[in-house]
Amino acid sequence: MKKRDELENNLKQNISQKQTPDGFIKVTDNPVSGLSSDQKVILNRKANAMFNNGNIEDARRIFITTGYSDGLTRVGDFYMNQNQSLKALKAYYLAHNKRDSEPIYENIAKVISSLIKETE
Repeated sequence: MKKRDELENNLKQNISQKQTPDGFIKVTDNPVSGLSSDQKVILNRKANAMFNNGNIEDARRIFITTGYSDGLTRVGDFYMNQNQSLKALKAYYLAHNKRDSEPIYENIAKVISSLIKETE
């Protein structure tokens, strides 16, 4: 029971801080306020180096924090090449990249339509 209460309190704290567990689409696409342009540049350079070294997840987190849409698009492209379209969609959505997210929405709609037809 104590463990459950602790987990519940952690979840409430994460929600109040607008943090979401991995696997959920972030509900806000605003970068962290309070970062200066210089801080964003430094963080984006660090994230670019992480991305280039294959540390995609940490780079993604930084790109979300800074609101760097080009970095998020590259993360989305990486996931598309790995056939992980839902992860790619999250990155494209946060990058406001309609060009790359629209085909994923269309594929999801096709799957839902075919499921509906099968049940009719």
